[in-house]
Amino acid sequence: MPDVIPWLILVPLVWASLAFLRGPGRGGRLALAGLAVQTGLAVKLAMQISISGVQSHAVGGWGAPLGIDLYADGLSAILLLLTQVVVLLLVVYARAYFIAHPEGVSYFWPLTGYLLAAMNALFLSADIFNIYVTLELLGLTAVGLVAARGGTESVGAAMRYLLAGLMGSGLFLLGVALVYGTYGTVSIAVLAPLIEAEAPSAVFVAVGAMLVGLLLKTALFPFHFWLPPAHGEAPAPVSALLSALVVKASFYLILRLWLQPFAPLVTTAAAQLLGLLGMAAILWGSAMALSQTRLKMLIAYSTVAQIGYLFLLFPLVTVTSQEAAESALQGGVMQVVTHALAKAAMFAAAGTVILSLGRDDIGGLGGVASHLPVSIFAFALGGITLAGLPPSGGFIAKWLLIDGALNSGQWGWVVVMISGGLLSAAYVCRVLRRAFLPMEAGARFNSPARALEWSAFTLALMSLLLGVRSAEVLILLGIR
Repeated sequence: MPDVIPWLILVPLVWASLAFLRGPGRGGRLALAGLAVQTGLAVKLAMQISISGVQSHAVGGWGAPLGIDLYADGLSAILLLLTQVVVLLLVVYARAYFIAHPEGVSYFWPLTGYLLAAMNALFLSADIFNIYVTLELLGLTAVGLVAARGGTESVGAAMRYLLAGLMGSGLFLLGVALVYGTYGTVSIAVLAPLIEAEAPSAVFVAVGAMLVGLLLKTALFPFHFWLPPAHGEAPAPVSALLSALVVKASFYLILRLWLQPFAPLVTTAAAQLLGLLGMAAILWGSAMALSQTRLKMLIAYSTVAQIGYLFLLFPLVTVTSQEAAESALQGGVMQVVTHALAKAAMFAAAGTVILSLGRDDIGGLGGVASHLPVSIFAFALGGITLAGLPPSGGFIAKWLLIDGALNSGQWGWVVVMISGGLLSAAYVCRVLRRAFLPMEAGARFNSPARALEWSAFTLALMSLLLGVRSAEVLILLGIR
């Protein structure tokens, strides 16, 4: 079969560079065409993995240990396909958004392309040094997107994001250096049989540094300080990209390294610590979301809470039965997919509401439901997914995580997940209640482009329908 792996990196690089050469604010059509191609490539790669198993590519014909290997299994394929689909719909949204709200469009298209190339390369990387390179590129392009609108708030949020990103990347690079100094290789495949439970102390330091660096980039509580301002101050398409996809990339790396090369080093205590941080993220993020007065900040703190669910899977996959671990892993990956779709939809719907109202305060949402029914419906569908209500994909994700907790005898995490679902429903209903109140006297609405509303609705509907089409995702996940 033709090798599509390198093209998933090259295609976004090409259209991003062309968009940059065309000048500020241009490149929407290039992005749309490029993403249509990339989505087709991601589908083809998923089909190849389903038929033939794991796929690999030696860059320039030189594989590890002398060259660079790219690698894709079921988990990689799921995240690659998710990324292309979400960004494709957000590009449709962004083209309409920046016509009505041009602030921040100057370098949106090339930066989005470079970000996408870095993210695809990260999901395909098969050695920890190239992972560091892709992490750094991903972080820098994300910071550029946050700062692109200009203004004190946006630049301040971008600088905080940059500081967190550089600290995280620096810690990860320290870990890479220590691992290479110990084993003389950075290839994940070569490292896997070399690392044993009785590894030198330098390796434990390396793993700890890499884990903390990735936690900082994932914005797990208490490392979340940079996320709400970055997501809250960025333009709506950028907020959707960051929340839906960028923070998932570093989580993917934690999961990949935890389950593969560093598996002999993980301990029950470390897994329980990650679970406790996840619990704190769920409770703290939900409480902060309930207290927000701005719509985008509410959604941003919701992201802090929803990230917590991802880390509940670590105590469920570490030193537990195979049945419990498999169920928890499936639930965690489903949470990644459904949260990405739902949160992109909610940020996109919020951006449409803010464009229409000219304001971001929740207290001023009266009458929005009658004026923007599609956007409010999209927001509600996303909320159903976040709360884990049937028949959404979020329900399947939480059901699988709960099943893993019950099978491993860890009942406490069940209470946390149910409580988090109730809190999610509470802050979503807070917004919906305001939206269905009568319109304020003197309030004015601007009519948004249809593409804004229907892009958000499509993303939200996909998060809902994934609940009845989850089998395909889970089957693909099993190919490792």
